[in-house]
Amino acid sequence: MTNLDSRPELELLGPGGSHAAVQVLEARPVALGGPRAMNVYRTLPQRKRSLVGAWCFLDHFGPDDVADTGGMLVPRHPHTGLATVSWLFTGSVNHLDSGGNAASIVPGSLNLMIAGRGITHQEISDPGTSVLHGVQLWYALPEETRHGENAFVRYTPEPVALPGATARVFLGELLGSVSPVETRTPDLLGAELVLDPGASVRLDVRADLEHAVLAESDDVVVDSTTVEHRSLAYVPPGSESLTIAAGAAGGRVVLLGGVPLDEQIVMWWNFVGRDHDEIVEFRRRYQAELGFEPADPRDAGAPALFGPFPPDQPPALPAPPLPTVRLRARE
Repeated sequence: MTNLDSRPELELLGPGGSHAAVQVLEARPVALGGPRAMNVYRTLPQRKRSLVGAWCFLDHFGPDDVADTGGMLVPRHPHTGLATVSWLFTGSVNHLDSGGNAASIVPGSLNLMIAGRGITHQEISDPGTSVLHGVQLWYALPEETRHGENAFVRYTPEPVALPGATARVFLGELLGSVSPVETRTPDLLGAELVLDPGASVRLDVRADLEHAVLAESDDVVVDSTTVEHRSLAYVPPGSESLTIAAGAAGGRVVLLGGVPLDEQIVMWWNFVGRDHDEIVEFRRRYQAELGFEPADPRDAGAPALFGPFPPDQPPALPAPPLPTVRLRARE
């Protein structure tokens, strides 16, 4: 999924840091397109917190009536230095990328696209989908792997039953379930938990990881802190357990975790880099390779950064204008 904000976040993102108690991050609505657009609810990044481990972007969408909004129509757009994680609860989305991968994203199956040094992709609701519901996540690649080749992985985790809940671990390790997916980013965790009505579960977690819990379907309580529907609870490193409690209707949550990212990264639009000049170059290359702006003689003979794409697809998205100031840290 692309970041379609008309004024993308301007941030130099650093280590996530920690707090003494659970921090609740509220979502903000973002429209994916025109007047009948599908809305998503974004909890990462925001002014209060930019990262949870290497996780740097979280959009929550649906249940969305495709007949009213047209569903997801995200044309070809670029990514660098990150990986996208698609996880659906309802519906189906067709994925196509410049690495030659075409896949149908369906509920209960992880779709991981590693951008590496560059990739483009599109995501469009399957024509048979009437209701679309899920999350789209990004995590930043560390310096040692961000210049690598792109890749695409699908994985369907087996459900894990525990008293009062069912879990599906799509990245990392939890409850004895280990995802085999190679992330190129150390110590990531991603899981879906569905809690029974009134259930409370206590999870043993790694104390060196920071965690976040998305209240996906209803309000939940995380370590005695109430987290409203669509909000994200941040839990700093240091705890060896995490308690999540549902209300009378039960609840579904998405649990994320990771070792605090000990790197400074710049994220703007759909690019993750290390400084302002690198982001400028990513944008220039994308605009030139897709014909939005004139080619530069310096690119002659250089391999394409963003790759080929099949014909007869919706027009690609041009990059928005860069800000008139250098991308830097917020105060």
